Amino acid sequence: MGIRYSVVNMPGFTMLRQNKDCTFLLSFCLLTVNFSSASLDAERLYSYLMRDYNKLVRPVVANGDVLELKMSLKLTQLIGVDEVNQVLTTNMIVRQKWNDYKLSWNPDHFGGINYLDIPSENIWLPDVVLYFNAEGTYQITTMTKLMVNYTGDITWEPPVIYKSYCPINVTYFPYDKQTCKMKFGSWTYDASLVNLTPERGFTDDFKEILIGMDLSEYKPSIEWDILEASAMRRKEVFSYGTFVDITYTIEIRRKALFYTVNLMIPCVLISFLTVFVFYLPIDSGEKVTLCISILLSLTVFILLLAEIIPPTSLAVPLMGRYLLFTLIMVTCSIAITILVINVHFRNPSTHIMRPWIRRIFIDLLPKLLLMDRPPEATLQHIPDNDCEASLKNNRALRVASDADTLQRQNSNTSQTTQKHKRLNRDIQHAVDGINFVVEHVRTANKFGSTVRDWKYVAMVLDRLFLWIFAISCVIGTGKIILDAPALYEVRESIPKDCLGIVSGDDAWFCVSTSDDNELDVF
Repeated sequence: MGIRYSVVNMPGFTMLRQNKDCTFLLSFCLLTVNFSSASLDAERLYSYLMRDYNKLVRPVVANGDVLELKMSLKLTQLIGVDEVNQVLTTNMIVRQKWNDYKLSWNPDHFGGINYLDIPSENIWLPDVVLYFNAEGTYQITTMTKLMVNYTGDITWEPPVIYKSYCPINVTYFPYDKQTCKMKFGSWTYDASLVNLTPERGFTDDFKEILIGMDLSEYKPSIEWDILEASAMRRKEVFSYGTFVDITYTIEIRRKALFYTVNLMIPCVLISFLTVFVFYLPIDSGEKVTLCISILLSLTVFILLLAEIIPPTSLAVPLMGRYLLFTLIMVTCSIAITILVINVHFRNPSTHIMRPWIRRIFIDLLPKLLLMDRPPEATLQHIPDNDCEASLKNNRALRVASDADTLQRQNSNTSQTTQKHKRLNRDIQHAVDGINFVVEHVRTANKFGSTVRDWKYVAMVLDRLFLWIFAISCVIGTGKIILDAPALYEVRESIPKDCLGIVSGDDAWFCVSTSDDNELDVF
């Protein structure tokens, strides 16, 4: 950017006219001079503070003094819960406040500077660590700058991603709630050297602080709802000293929509298919095939579940209990189906129908199961006496007719006798044939009636187990699934949506819903 000048001839001197660029450049130069002066003051102040500073020594006036350290957590994101490895991953901002008397100054001596940002590697830092850490690094690794007040008050807010151990209770998976604890404390200093206390709400040891974690900048998780974020300071006495720690408790509830749609509903539908196995006709030949198909489907669900839940022997998850219940139902349906098919294909030549079977499964149970047996279409029954009388009459007529014929014939006696014997023999063969046919028809009617009775008994068994399995599926599904306490949870998740200005501790549990997504907190 150039400065353009125009020369005007005047008596005794020359006048320069400056355009707007000259005005901007002049302002920029003045600001640069001010910033340079401020930078010089900050550099001089930093040199003054770091002179003879030892970051390895606890910043107290006397060796017996206690350093007051206040701490709070700001949860910004619940990244995830690894159920298999039992690890909770969170994104947090750890806020720590303490006073370092060696880092105090008079603002009048340093250009009115009240605050100074100092690299955290150059001063003493409290060695607060996460005890339930699931990774190798226990301390904060991101060394951000900390803000120092002229009174020596220090505020350090480094961001950190914690992977902490969280015991997973899979009893009611996927309608479960988990409680994870994060224990923070000084690894080196006991309570007589560093007094660690929560920043807000602390009154006494072992007293729960309900609003113990800052959630004002929390980004909601797609899988979990936060129900509680409390804190508690605990004190433990050992032979080598008294140590204090702050234990933060995070209670989370799973959003079960994904598991309900992709696991629970298909499993419930497959379990109810077991009922329709007994409604399928036996003559279709597909009853056992349907049972095996259902069993294979359940096996796939069991394999999927084994990859999701942790391999623990302490409890069986709700989903696992329901799959096990359905697996038992399918196994029983296969065994019962084979038994029913065996009864269906019985006949008098292999099995005898006992009177009690006929009394229970033909006379009694069909009435209780509201089954009506259609009338049988059988051949007309021929009484034995009528059949024999008809045969005798036919034979007498045949004999009389043959006798008259023989008398009218002019033949010798020997020929007549031989013909008479031959006719009697033919008549006897005819009578035997008629008796055989009648007996065969009678036996066939009796055999067919018994076969139909066995088939009807198999139909009654199918209907009986249809009702038994239907009732068992309804009761078992309701008892197992509705047993989860999370289904009756009435607590609202936190943080809550807030509008306008929120003050006090409630601001920690509020998230702004305004258009600019900003929340004024006092």
